[in-house]
Amino acid sequence: MQGIRNIIFDLGGVFLNLNYQLTEDAFVAAGVTDFHSYFTQHFSNPLFEQLETGKISEQDFYQGFREQTGTSINDEVIRDAWNAMLLDFPAARLQWLEEVSKRYRIFLFSNTNQIHYDAFMARFAQDHPGIDFNSYFIKAYYSQYMGLRKPYSEAFQFILNEQQLNPAETLFIDDTPKNITGAQAVGLQTIYLEKGVELTDILIYT
Repeated sequence: MQGIRNIIFDLGGVFLNLNYQLTEDAFVAAGVTDFHSYFTQHFSNPLFEQLETGKISEQDFYQGFREQTGTSINDEVIRDAWNAMLLDFPAARLQWLEEVSKRYRIFLFSNTNQIHYDAFMARFAQDHPGIDFNSYFIKAYYSQYMGLRKPYSEAFQFILNEQQLNPAETLFIDDTPKNITGAQAVGLQTIYLEKGVELTDILIYT
């Protein structure tokens, strides 16, 4: 990598620890034994894509989930199971981010949804009181507000256009291979954060 001036970071699996198995286990315990056919790290069915692009409300999601799974699980059980994957924000990653922000223009781009957003922002406020997570970035882009999500090219292009970023000078870091492929399609330089690799171990050369 050469000539990097800007970095776009993913959120989950990069700054926020995730455990997808906890969500699947919670839904299995609630009677949805095939939850993996609806959502995984690498796949989202249309209902989840609609939630992540803000096209349906939380209530529409809960009702749609019940209809698709043929269950009568109440809203709170669905919400808690859906949020079970969300863990913590390690302080070392935030300290690393502060150092990186002194040398690069930094942005966030997360596929998420309002249910998760409310939960992980509450967790961040609990773990790091007095700090606004979004303030680390020039701008934090969340799919449910953009109406666009990874790995689609138009989502990356939207950010590049709005911020007037040269893709050849912009690095994208994510822990999901298809998102890396989507970023490369618009000319971004990329780092795939493989499982077991810690963000703070990455050395970015310009």
